[in-house]
Amino acid sequence: MTGPAAVAIGGGHGLAATLRAVRRYTSDITAIVATADDGGSSGRLRADIGVIPPGDLRRCLVALADPESLWTRTFEHRFAKGEIGGHAFGNLLIAGLADASGDIVRALDEIGRLMGCIGRVLPATTEVVTLEAATRHGVVVGQVAVMSSHDITEITLSPVSARVHPDVLTSIARADQIILGPGSLFTSVLSAATVPAIREAIRVAHGKRIYICNLLPQAPETAGFSVADHTNALARHGIAIDQVIVSVPSEMERGEVTVPIVEFDVARPNRQSHDSEKLSAVLCRLTTAASH
Repeated sequence: MTGPAAVAIGGGHGLAATLRAVRRYTSDITAIVATADDGGSSGRLRADIGVIPPGDLRRCLVALADPESLWTRTFEHRFAKGEIGGHAFGNLLIAGLADASGDIVRALDEIGRLMGCIGRVLPATTEVVTLEAATRHGVVVGQVAVMSSHDITEITLSPVSARVHPDVLTSIARADQIILGPGSLFTSVLSAATVPAIREAIRVAHGKRIYICNLLPQAPETAGFSVADHTNALARHGIAIDQVIVSVPSEMERGEVTVPIVEFDVARPNRQSHDSEKLSAVLCRLTTAASH
């Protein structure tokens, strides 16, 4: 399969859902994954050996992998006992290959080959970064702490000049479609997109820039947010978008959205998460329309 060049940016379960949708209509896929996670298994490996947090990278590899591969089935296995209790096998494999080779991108490409992945998974930065948030109550440091905060006005990454692999910028430059979200607005989407080099690459990109809005506000991070609050936060951080996908029906208020809205039912029956098949249909329609 071939198709339009698609880049998906973000982290967590939201980015994995987008990748499962995109792989239905193209094999030219690049996932650009946030690298500020400091909780759970990822946080432990980050603290112990200084490796890029592997958890979101693992989820994206699984989303793009051959579902029949033994590697894919094993990748999500989580150990229950001993010193490795709580670690997913995939996290340990990513960390081990990256530590041994000294090259996180080479490690991810090799694992992608083992798992039969469609497309590539790349970290937003090739060094560990720390997420910081300015809130109306003071500065909060660390992704886990930011996720537990509210009234966030701005997020930044430290170091500001964290290294970005050239393939990340090349993939954005050649993309026909640049997809942000869904997922935690500040701790996933903006955590990846506000890396200065990535933000600039998105700004000058020729591809259609699409934001998939969350189905519901995420308390406390975006408690009370409307669709407009989400798109305004992107704009405030220098992230330009051309369209926003909003699920209908939706419990989220619209507000005064200043970019074109694409309304489509992209939710699972429980209305709590995105349906990859429905999301694929609307994303495919948008990329087809853009090509005419």
